Amino acid sequence: MPAVRPDARRVTGSYLQPLLEAAEARGVSARALASAARLPPDLLAGLPDSISANDYVNLLAVGAELANDPHFGLHVGERVKLGTYSVYGLILLSCRDFGQVFQQTMRYEQLAHDLGRSELELDGANAEYHWLSNYPSGTRHLVESVFAGIRVFSTWLAGMELPSSKMQFMHAQQADDSEYLRLFGAVPLFGQPVNAATFNAQLLAWPVPNADVGLYPVLQQHAEQLLRERSRSGEGIAAQVHAAIIKNLAHDRVRLSSIADELKLSPRTLQRKLNEAGASFQQVLDQARFALATDYLRQESLSLVDISFLLGYQEQSAFTHAFKEWAGVNPGAWREGAQCRL
Repeated sequence: MPAVRPDARRVTGSYLQPLLEAAEARGVSARALASAARLPPDLLAGLPDSISANDYVNLLAVGAELANDPHFGLHVGERVKLGTYSVYGLILLSCRDFGQVFQQTMRYEQLAHDLGRSELELDGANAEYHWLSNYPSGTRHLVESVFAGIRVFSTWLAGMELPSSKMQFMHAQQADDSEYLRLFGAVPLFGQPVNAATFNAQLLAWPVPNADVGLYPVLQQHAEQLLRERSRSGEGIAAQVHAAIIKNLAHDRVRLSSIADELKLSPRTLQRKLNEAGASFQQVLDQARFALATDYLRQESLSLVDISFLLGYQEQSAFTHAFKEWAGVNPGAWREGAQCRL
């Protein structure tokens, strides 16, 4: 979920690195990229801490043109590695299973870039991952780089080749099938309403083989501190809403009006700010509840009634119904599965 003003969107230097590597591999230097993108000649000579997200999107387009590479976005995504995602990547490596990986992605993706935001929807036996681009008018290389990066990183995280998923992109197909088949195992559908990948929801229960779960609390604390810093600098309305929701859940004060009061905004202004950031109040509320729910379910001392109360539900049945919508299974079954993975 986007959390910054359009004019304040950034991309970290580590997320920029695969783009520079892909260009260099095709004979395009960082200086040539900068020059073609009308950026300061030495801006990319030493990897910057961050660059404008607008500049990053432009560099993708320029890189594809200079390299004469119709699959440039795919080749950028193919070079993604653990360090690409900075702190957020380390958090993913400390997750117990892929369900938690997606949950943390939705929360911390913004620490790597402000190019777009992830969503996950569950529909029976299927899970559908959506990526909502902040630059829908940008070239197709942005979306393709993101999905290729997710594919490559997820395969590395799983320690094995993942099953092919049904992919669909909003843009038209403008390159041959070869690289899509090599990277994704199938050719995506093009000209679709959303950028998405649909897969078996059972994948969410797959363990992360080399997860260092002991590091998760430390990394999460650090990541939350980084989000708070973004909020204090005026870059995080969604993060501010998330923090306010966490604070007030157990007291049943998580209505739009009460959160708006806490943030000293009118409900209409809060809705507008969230809409501008590409999020909604209900989306942020659901993500906060799901994140807390999975943590609470790992604590055997908490009953489902306790967890329902802590999440602001009046009835356990309401919590059970919501959790099944998020995770595809009821909370009791999820807890049993989590214990088996310990």
